[in-house]
Amino acid sequence: MKNLIKLILLLGVIVYLVFAFTRFNKPNEKDTCQAVNIVITDSAQASFIDADEVARLLKDSRLYPLGRAMVDINGKAIQQFLLKNPLIAEAVCFKAPGGEVNISIRQRLPVVRIMADNGEDYFIDNKGSVMPRVKYAADVVIATGHISRDYARRHLFRLGRHIQSDPFWNDQTEQIHVDPQGNIEIVPRVGDQILSLGKPTDLQKKLENLRAFYEKAMNTVGWNKYARISAEFNNQIVCTKK
Repeated sequence: MKNLIKLILLLGVIVYLVFAFTRFNKPNEKDTCQAVNIVITDSAQASFIDADEVARLLKDSRLYPLGRAMVDINGKAIQQFLLKNPLIAEAVCFKAPGGEVNISIRQRLPVVRIMADNGEDYFIDNKGSVMPRVKYAADVVIATGHISRDYARRHLFRLGRHIQSDPFWNDQTEQIHVDPQGNIEIVPRVGDQILSLGKPTDLQKKLENLRAFYEKAMNTVGWNKYARISAEFNNQIVCTKK
């Protein structure tokens, strides 16, 4: 009997807490929107879009919430509209007490910029998708040469992502170049030699082999002794002297 009474009291407390949370945290739909808070969560990593630009987009589409009745503000419609923007990866919109509307944005982050021989100029993001060229600068490696969009999505996406995530190669890589046969070369920041990766297979392993060679040999033989260093072949480094 005591256990039953405790259970009833516990259920009562739970029901009250749910009611209280819902009642006191739900915005008053009779209010009008007094403030719109727009946050770009990854602004420290990239600056492709800012809060002012998001506000402008919403105003142009007549979705900007400020001054509207809270009941008339459709957060889902705002989210769906913002997700159509090619620079936005994630958008969350929710109402808060006091007539506030909060919008949180996560950008699409590029890993490589493609400047192909055919004149195309665009980014590949960290999901392997094409991004349009934007007005803001992006601190990513540039890939030039004979590059189709399919080649960029399949191969340069993985290479760019690896370079960006590896402090050594992120500091060392000046440029990627693809020749007409689809072979990949890297132009380093230190030294004037060309690093050849050959065909776009086992790229991470080839970079690991090159890094081991750099760490063990280059400081001994000098940075400018070789014109070309190739990791094209499995488990060996082939150097061509100047």
